[in-house]
Amino acid sequence: MHDSRSRLSSAAARDLRVVAIGGGTGLSTVLKGLKKYVCGPEPSPPNCPRISDLCAVVTVSDDGGSSGRLRKEFNMLPPGDVRNCIVALSEDEALLSKLFRHRFEKGTGLEGHSFGNLFLAALTSLTNDFSEAVRLSSEILATRGHIFPATAANIELEALMQDGTRVRGETKITASKGRIQELSLVPRGPDPLPQTLEAIAQADVITIGPGSLFTSLIPNLLVRGIPQAIRESSAIKVYVCNLMTQANESLGLTAADHLRALNAHAGTQLFDYALINQTPVSDDLKAKYALEGASEIVADLDAIESLGVCPVLGDYLFEGNVARHNTDRLAKDLLDLALQAPSEKLSSFS
Repeated sequence: MHDSRSRLSSAAARDLRVVAIGGGTGLSTVLKGLKKYVCGPEPSPPNCPRISDLCAVVTVSDDGGSSGRLRKEFNMLPPGDVRNCIVALSEDEALLSKLFRHRFEKGTGLEGHSFGNLFLAALTSLTNDFSEAVRLSSEILATRGHIFPATAANIELEALMQDGTRVRGETKITASKGRIQELSLVPRGPDPLPQTLEAIAQADVITIGPGSLFTSLIPNLLVRGIPQAIRESSAIKVYVCNLMTQANESLGLTAADHLRALNAHAGTQLFDYALINQTPVSDDLKAKYALEGASEIVADLDAIESLGVCPVLGDYLFEGNVARHNTDRLAKDLLDLALQAPSEKLSSFS
């Protein structure tokens, strides 16, 4: 077990390549913190970790809301999670970011859509290539990193429930009251983007999480070649554990249960470390989550270590209307882990 408060402060700074994998608001949270360490024109403070290359790999299985409507009407990949990542990595978090997040509250055909989703839909229509639309959008917003959809294939999620029934589609899966036993993609084993595999191979740090276990994290691991690329990469691999369990996804699951589910779907052992919050949630917020049957995730440290994963405890809780990760502490601890890792775990830079 490792306490994030006791670190090797004398570690020499290195330029790091980081790949963050996930979806939803969890991935955006990680990216907001990491973005501050991306090498820019200004010199970095001495011994401060620097990121020379930051890549986000984003799940594309959403079929609800604005993303779902655009997906059906334009036969395109769902833009919502990708849009959140573009905003999180954008240089200007003021006007342009607000514009991309702006959601129309009225207007025939416009109501419920966000401007960023419509922007990505327009660029996809112009280029006939969603990945290229993402790249161009990233350029326009001057993002401090690259964003890759996990796959360019038009996929759906299918869940095998514990009662033996199957549920198709992310929206129906999240609305289901049953416990998910296994997740699969339809069609199975879609191809990843070559850039994703290349980024994973060259990474020094690979993170997965936080995020909805079955609908944000696991879908990325069902894309052909991604688990193998993670396993073979010399990067340190870090699972960022969720703060709370989630209705219809992970109620009753411990931190070790999350790791087991990720490993089982990947077909391989993935992680070196797990970042786990140790700050208790307030009684008020605890009561709010309890209305959905949700609670703080149990950190079963012995079980985590038995999986060959080193737990890293930190004060990662930021409380608002919901529990969120503290982006700055999370990013600092992720990069500190990389700086403390044995040199053979890091690729060399010429």
